[in-house]
Amino acid sequence: MPKILMWLLVLLVGGLVVFLLLRWLVERVSPAPDNLGVENGRLAPCPDTPNCVSTFAADTEHGMDPIPYNGDREAAHAAILTILQSRPRVTILTNDPTYIRAEFRSATWRFIDDVEFYFDDAEGLIHFRSASRLGEGDMGVNRQRMEEIRESYENR
Repeated sequence: MPKILMWLLVLLVGGLVVFLLLRWLVERVSPAPDNLGVENGRLAPCPDTPNCVSTFAADTEHGMDPIPYNGDREAAHAAILTILQSRPRVTILTNDPTYIRAEFRSATWRFIDDVEFYFDDAEGLIHFRSASRLGEGDMGVNRQRMEEIRESYENR
């Protein structure tokens, strides 16, 4: 085997090992935040970083409108759950009558985003929060995800 091919093979295998090691490391250094869930009828606030959106945020960088639902919460809950289960790389961690928590993983690096839904019976609203665990920015992924979920819910 010519030396150039051998070096290319070594570089390829080495690059693959580094990629897999970094991906494994990303999963290990991003534990779930301890402030997730509903407290006093609200989801946790977004951090100052731009990689989070929430229906409880008042600023334009983080804020989004909740999803209204008419009728019973059970039907709205089932619809959101079906939408989540149709998405790739989603793990449902909590599935309670008024709260759903899921993890979304990115395709390549397996970065984890925490996504929560709170079904507010008094207002007939689905509140949500979507936040990246690592980094500062998310290139709009969290906002886009929640817009897609809203659209899927409205068009069901």
